[in-house]
Amino acid sequence: MTSPEPTPDATTNTSAGDQAHPPGTKTSADVPIDLPTGLRTDLPADLIITRCTALVHDDHEQIGFVEDATIVVRGGRIESVTAGPVDVDVPAAEHTVRIDAQGQVAMPGLVNCHTHAPMVTLRGIAEDLPIEEWFNDFVWPIESNLQEKDVELGARLACAEMIRGGVTCFADHYFSMDTVAAVTAESGMRANLGQAFFSSQGAEGREQSLDFALSHRDTADGRITTSLAPHAPYTVEDADLAVTAQLAKEHGLLVHIHASENRDQADTSLARHGRTPIEVLADAGLLDTDLLIAHGTGIMERDLPVLARATGRIAVASAPRGYLKFAWPTTTPVRALRELGISVGLATDGAASNSSLDVWESMALTALVQKFTEGDPRRLTSRQALHHATLQSARAVGLGEEIGSLAPGRRADIILVDVSGPHTQPVHDLAATLVHSARSGDVRTTIVDGRVIMRDRELLTLDVPAIVREMNERMPALIDRSHGKRIQDYNT
Repeated sequence: MTSPEPTPDATTNTSAGDQAHPPGTKTSADVPIDLPTGLRTDLPADLIITRCTALVHDDHEQIGFVEDATIVVRGGRIESVTAGPVDVDVPAAEHTVRIDAQGQVAMPGLVNCHTHAPMVTLRGIAEDLPIEEWFNDFVWPIESNLQEKDVELGARLACAEMIRGGVTCFADHYFSMDTVAAVTAESGMRANLGQAFFSSQGAEGREQSLDFALSHRDTADGRITTSLAPHAPYTVEDADLAVTAQLAKEHGLLVHIHASENRDQADTSLARHGRTPIEVLADAGLLDTDLLIAHGTGIMERDLPVLARATGRIAVASAPRGYLKFAWPTTTPVRALRELGISVGLATDGAASNSSLDVWESMALTALVQKFTEGDPRRLTSRQALHHATLQSARAVGLGEEIGSLAPGRRADIILVDVSGPHTQPVHDLAATLVHSARSGDVRTTIVDGRVIMRDRELLTLDVPAIVREMNERMPALIDRSHGKRIQDYNT
């Protein structure tokens, strides 16, 4: 386990000359021009964004803002973020995209660290239910009807929703992932994808998960990375978990798994096996791999020393809206995990449980729920919430060196957020405005790898009306539960 990383404070230092600007804003006198090594500055720029306010991280990972910034992108990577007009000659060409972003904030694209994209087809179908009924009476019977076309349409609609909400990268854990990979490539998004499996499938399910991971990683011009995706300790046996850990080490793969989703699961695991789900993962060797744990609201005090001894890069994805909907008594222990150096990324889970793929909402709820849980309004601060939504989320999906900040050399996954609306004015603290006032609908432009995939709210890669028409035509067959079958039983 790595040592704890600096956690951003509630404030950032500003110079005397900054008093007229929102807290944390930097002026042109504070920010030098950054030219990254290894980039061809003689080549034409792909993208030049001007007159924005840029969210940046300093050397201590504190969040600040660069006013009147210019961002230059070449070869899909950020070349520079500078305050004021670029005062060096930036070669341009006919293909160079120029965006005047006055009144908008440029941010790293948001990362949805755990979702099931195709499950948007089930949005709202099982509301106001405890999780046992949700799974056994609705979700798992309906999923036994899934056809490849249903997965495709669900993934298309999910990608459209996420792009419009400023999500540039997502971690997906589902079935028919060849189809999801094809949709991801077409949409222009970035994703870490894993083919889910249960022990009830026999060795074949695990082998399919590995085959998918090996055949699709680093595809779509490098925008698709992959993981092994055992469903959970209560549906995947210890032997399969141990083999998964060995395969992950052998092939250098992330493992993405549901674990300690809620306190009932942890209590049931203790009663049946004498171990918590986290201890089950440790015994299988999974804490010695790169591991993304979905939810973790059932993580107990006894689990913290176990996590502290982990030698792999461990992360947890938190999706607070679903926990509130299911009335779970505990939430992801963000502060305790961060004190161990574990990144906590933000997530939505699938739209079947969350009803939304809105990471902005996850960011605000994470801050609010932590304040309530801790009984302290100073936790989580707006800047801390932004850190979870950017760098920590990037690390959670194994892309901490590639995305998550607007810095030279990083992939150009950028969103432009309009803060000129009445619900975001006036701006006294820009971080607080972004977390607690801005909405997903304020995202004007979404950029992945330097390619604009939404501009001025217009989706450029997906046709939503056509997707919805075809999805609705297929809906009666998809939601039919008269057959009485389930893909699994939830009994934990």
